Amino acid sequence: MELKDVGSKEPLLKKLSIRIVNSPPMKTAADKKSADTDRKNISIVGARVHNLKNISVTIPHNKLVVITGVSGSGKSSLAFDTIYAEGQRRYVESLSSYARQFLGKMHKPDVDHIRGIAPAIAIEQKVISRSSRSTVGTSTEIYDYLKLLFARIGKTFSPISGNIVKRNTVSDVINYINSLADGTQATLLSPIKSEKGLYEQLDLLRKQGFSRIEMDGEIKKIDDVLESQKLKVKSQKSKEITNTNPVFLVIDRFIIEKGNEENESRIADSIQTAFYEGQGEIQVKRQKAEGKSEIQIFSNRFELDGITFEEPSVHFFSFNNPVGACRTCEGFGSIIGLDENLIIPNKNLSIYEEAIACWKGEKMGMWKDALVTEAHKFDFPIHRPFHELTPKQKKLLWTGNEYFKGLTEFFKYIEGESYKIQYRVMLSRYRGKTVCNECYGSRLRKETNYVKVADHSIGEIVSMQIKDSLEFFKKIQLDLQDKQIAKRLLIEITTRLQFLDDVGLGYLTLNRLSNTLSGGESQRINLATSLGSSLVGSMYILDEPSIGLHPRDTQRLIKVLKSLRDVGNSVLVVEHDEEIMEAADEIIDLGPGAGKDGGEIVFQG
Repeated sequence: MELKDVGSKEPLLKKLSIRIVNSPPMKTAADKKSADTDRKNISIVGARVHNLKNISVTIPHNKLVVITGVSGSGKSSLAFDTIYAEGQRRYVESLSSYARQFLGKMHKPDVDHIRGIAPAIAIEQKVISRSSRSTVGTSTEIYDYLKLLFARIGKTFSPISGNIVKRNTVSDVINYINSLADGTQATLLSPIKSEKGLYEQLDLLRKQGFSRIEMDGEIKKIDDVLESQKLKVKSQKSKEITNTNPVFLVIDRFIIEKGNEENESRIADSIQTAFYEGQGEIQVKRQKAEGKSEIQIFSNRFELDGITFEEPSVHFFSFNNPVGACRTCEGFGSIIGLDENLIIPNKNLSIYEEAIACWKGEKMGMWKDALVTEAHKFDFPIHRPFHELTPKQKKLLWTGNEYFKGLTEFFKYIEGESYKIQYRVMLSRYRGKTVCNECYGSRLRKETNYVKVADHSIGEIVSMQIKDSLEFFKKIQLDLQDKQIAKRLLIEITTRLQFLDDVGLGYLTLNRLSNTLSGGESQRINLATSLGSSLVGSMYILDEPSIGLHPRDTQRLIKVLKSLRDVGNSVLVVEHDEEIMEAADEIIDLGPGAGKDGGEIVFQG
């Protein structure tokens, strides 16, 4: 008898067999062992890239592995052109077809197979950035955190009085009023500011429902003032009598009663009205004993000493943004101007020995002669080498005085004669990239120097050496509120600065241009940035990170590499340095020779 499924004419065994065929295959013990090996190791079988001679190698995960050997033995072919290339190719293949079209085709390395490979990050010895805007601070992301720090807790100080600039709020006025004694009589005043005539403005205010003003120190009714104005106009036959003294609108008069919620609510509404009518400025006038009064001024505008300041924001501290970039150099830090190194090429010569290159010849030499003949009158050392002159004496060469005309005046004369070809040629000979004379290389608007955190501007901090700025942030003193706001930012800043110091870059400054760094410096900055990003489960491949590093800093570099390993990453280092080789968990030695004589594994262990 044939088994049948209820409600179906198909045999049940046939259905079951279909289900068995469609189910995933059962994993064997060998498959489980293979998957377990992949989690613990990277297995490379039959690598033939460049001069590698069909080698097979197993590299453990989460270890510091040094690949060494003579130059040309195939170290980079194994590390970068095989392991990293395959890791990168697999990552790109995991992306959507839309994303892949922008990345181009990545070729598979000449290898039979690679198993257990992790996402790979290569930190090579090359200066990646060619941008004239990229700096050490921006490439390590420290500058992004600095901008946030200054935007959140930066205090603006007036360059005239040195006092802090702050915007008053309704709460500030209420707190002041609550600090006064109970029973104190107070008046809330707004200055009357209008382009119209005073009496036209008073008529408008009366129609809005206001009834009193303070004029010449007395409170008067608006109706009485307007009536007396009409009489004066009639008697003097003039259009309007001008009043030069300030006039204030009386917004409210009250007696302070602490704990009276209705009264406090009314005062708060009056303060808002006063700020609106006074265009951001109000006065609280309180009566004191013996009929005297005291005035306290509040303003909700960000200004002080007659200057309106820019409120700190993230863009205000960005030299890559029009809001914060220096107006003269547009955020580059340098301009095309007169280059002192071209004007005075040999600093060992004295003025008498023609140190100033443009003051030579019969005609231009007259400018030098004027200085030489008159120098005794103001005690200028014409026989002293230029590099031994004081900063004041060097500045005098540019500014001149009543006895001789300086270099600034000389180049003004040359520019005035630039319709002649020889003067245009001469001018171009001494022009070059010079430090911007407005921001002095900080790239930011000069107004950013008014915003400070712990008495330092952002320009001063990025000009410090990294080891000094790290010390500054470790010892920074902030009040309780600022400390709470800046807590997370300070952790990020100090951690990243510490990494830079740990890899031996404490002598750099954060505003150092990325394209002026050496290959070794650039690589160690990328290493510090990788540490700051806190990635785990990745594979880092480094190309001789000890190059250009002082031997005393090698142990600090080893410490950094080990910390990268300890958080859960595999670190592969192509290296010759003995100390780094000794610190490795495993060494792979390629050789025995270079080129066609290399490409074989001599030792692993």
